[in-house]
Amino acid sequence: MKSSNSRPLQTRMKRIMGQVAGIKNMMDEERYCVDILNQISAVRSALDALGVELLTHHIEHCVAGEKSSAHAKAKPMSREQLLAELRTALSRFLN
Repeated sequence: MKSSNSRPLQTRMKRIMGQVAGIKNMMDEERYCVDILNQISAVRSALDALGVELLTHHIEHCVAGEKSSAHAKAKPMSREQLLAELRTALSRFLN
């Protein structure tokens, strides 16, 4: 994925990686379980937000072709195949 919003997504991903590393440190330090669980919840929320951004980008640029470039388009497939792929992606993300 190369686009103008790639940089913010990379920054968000680095922040998430830092949060995960922080959870490991908390566990190594045997910190209070509820504090660790709160951090895990924060990481889940951050990953969900990242996923929404990626799904939105995929729909706008790869599926609908909005402002798309040659490398951002979905592989050639019928409308039904494209919708099936999108349903699968949404199902995996939402579960």
